[in-house]
Amino acid sequence: MTEGLHRLSDAQREQALRRWQVLAPHLEDGVPLTRAAEHARVPLRTARRWLHRYREAGLAGLANTPRPVTGRKTDPRLVRVIEELALRRPRASLAAITRRAAELATVQGLPPVSYTTVRDIVGGLGPAMLTLAHDGPVAFRDNFELVYRRRAERPNAMWQADHTELDIHVVNTNGRTIRPWLTVVLDDHSRAVPGYTVAVGAPSALNTSLALRQAIWTKADPAWPMCGLPDVLYTDHGSDFISEAELEGDVDVLGGGQTVVANHRRRSSGRRCCAPGSKSKTHCAKPSWTDNCAPATSHPRRNSPASSASADQPSARRSPPSRPRD
Repeated sequence: MTEGLHRLSDAQREQALRRWQVLAPHLEDGVPLTRAAEHARVPLRTARRWLHRYREAGLAGLANTPRPVTGRKTDPRLVRVIEELALRRPRASLAAITRRAAELATVQGLPPVSYTTVRDIVGGLGPAMLTLAHDGPVAFRDNFELVYRRRAERPNAMWQADHTELDIHVVNTNGRTIRPWLTVVLDDHSRAVPGYTVAVGAPSALNTSLALRQAIWTKADPAWPMCGLPDVLYTDHGSDFISEAELEGDVDVLGGGQTVVANHRRRSSGRRCCAPGSKSKTHCAKPSWTDNCAPATSHPRRNSPASSASADQPSARRSPPSRPRD
């Protein structure tokens, strides 16, 4: 009764032993199989099948043996045709592919394929291949291409600027109810907001410039110490953002540093990279850092009496801008 056990794996031997323990009261003590199966909480039909397998092949027969791998039975030529039909534009349904494959099988004298076989063959192509074939490389890149996620290692290493329409309604000067737009400059490392603007009009270059001005300069509120100049500024490729030349000039005047702008490949949420050449200040996220952003002198372009008295002035740690802007 123990013949063939040496061919079983450890897991199969444990399985056979567990099933034998269910049958043992019936085989050794004469307990009715119905009562033994009920005591072990095993369906009677299953217990009868185990008993039959035990009497046919002994203890080794109680273990499940893996089914032999027979391989794909569909003719390789028909498989290739089904794959070609699945990758064609426009996208064909599985039912249409099955009908076409059946017609070709009849012409070639091959066994017909079922809907399930066609579904398995098409599914084997993978969603990435199907997306590339039907929706093009842009959709494939947005959904399946590996993305390098940039992570800022310190404050002011990377800023991101973007617009969003607020979920509130206000009344403008014409008495119309509209939703205002929020322009935010966000530090990637600390997730702090060094600058923002709220406007009732559509996103514009002016909104972006005002948000950048507020982000770079120090604030009058001591509870809002974030300021400085980023190493990298990412903005949307939308037309509502200012051009590269204007962005260079604005950061140049406001921060007093040279700016280099480089375009990155656009994705579904593409970003434009603006990299100021000078080193950035450190975010004033701790009380000991506040000296780095403390105003000392007025900006050459903001030397009016009102501006000189204001606390909203850039730090003197920046060199004067290389070219004034009118």
